[in-house]
Amino acid sequence: METITSTAVRGRVTSQDRVRQVTVLIGAVVAIVGATVGSGAFGGQPIAEAAGGALSATATPIAPDSPAFNIWSVIYTGLAVFAIVQALPRNGADPRLRAISWWVLASMLLNALWIGAVQLGTVLGSVVVIVVLLAVLVTMYVKLLRLPHTGTATSVITDVTVGLYTGWVSVATLANTAAFLADAEVGELGLGATGWSVVLVSAAALLAVAYGTYGRRRPTLVIPIGLAMGWGLMWIGLGRTNGPLFDDTVATVAFVAAGVALLAPIVASLAARRR
Repeated sequence: METITSTAVRGRVTSQDRVRQVTVLIGAVVAIVGATVGSGAFGGQPIAEAAGGALSATATPIAPDSPAFNIWSVIYTGLAVFAIVQALPRNGADPRLRAISWWVLASMLLNALWIGAVQLGTVLGSVVVIVVLLAVLVTMYVKLLRLPHTGTATSVITDVTVGLYTGWVSVATLANTAAFLADAEVGELGLGATGWSVVLVSAAALLAVAYGTYGRRRPTLVIPIGLAMGWGLMWIGLGRTNGPLFDDTVATVAFVAAGVALLAPIVASLAARRR
């Protein structure tokens, strides 16, 4: 892994850097507080009960069981730490932070907007927002892969946070799309609920492989993606082992997909190091 710490590479801190640092810090506070309040953490309607329960843990066969959503606490903590770190005076001219800080802020605002769409009961709106959010996260993923590390702590915090965020939203996008189709009563589209669930869960596993393979030289980024995707897929499997949507087939495929998601970036990273 290449690491660059030269102050010459960082360049001179400009007034635009300071504006960006302050704006991202304040924006992060607003976005995180707004998302926390909107999700029902301090009272009010929880996401699982909003939009007629379309996004509850038993809404579709690929809805992750409720404990899966605890990952948001880790992601929000990472985003808060990132916002503080990027605002430190010494990091004003960090080229990696220059490249992605605005994108990180956009992702946080989009997440708050997603919560607002669900609370307003528009499942289609939530799908549109989460697809845009995933596009933003994938953009950051590509940018981080192309930029060398500029310092161990800052770079690892950035990579791990974006990785976890990207991995979880990748799984959530598929689950959100399935929730919309179920809410729109489009029918079983030929394959049936089990068949489509297997297709979508398998697609998630293939996506994890793609992330790991493409980013194999940046394990600090792709391994967290695999961890988050594996976490989400595992809870899809656990959710199908009991309750009203019991489905042995989906559970088995989800557990296999979780294993693939966890191992793919590790195997790809180890293979890259041996070359």
